[in-house]
Amino acid sequence: MHSFKENKSLGNKGENLVAQFLQKQNFKILIKNYTTRVGEVDIIAQKKDLIVFVEVKTRKNEYFTISNVVNKSKQLKIIKTAKQFVLKNKITDKVLRFDVATVLVTESKTEIKYIPNAFVTKY
Repeated sequence: MHSFKENKSLGNKGENLVAQFLQKQNFKILIKNYTTRVGEVDIIAQKKDLIVFVEVKTRKNEYFTISNVVNKSKQLKIIKTAKQFVLKNKITDKVLRFDVATVLVTESKTEIKYIPNAFVTKY
């Protein structure tokens, strides 16, 4: 069992790696760890008219299934948090997308799997 501090550190490492990955794809990182009463979004980034809300999951072993990574209740929290961000920043003319990034960190490799449009919201 890992300590909370170890998990937080691993999570931060994963989020930083994904932020760098996005920047290489010409995204501008708007905010990391955007938190509201209803939830948190790990990374919010923008490229032209597209704003992505990215959930980052970092693990030390290869066991990933996307349904376990971001279940329905987690998706709803991310969507509600994204809606608050959009309202607060008066964003009306952008395309919104919900992405998931899984980061595998082992002693021999670091691997990012990026899933654009991992889930959708019904407005």
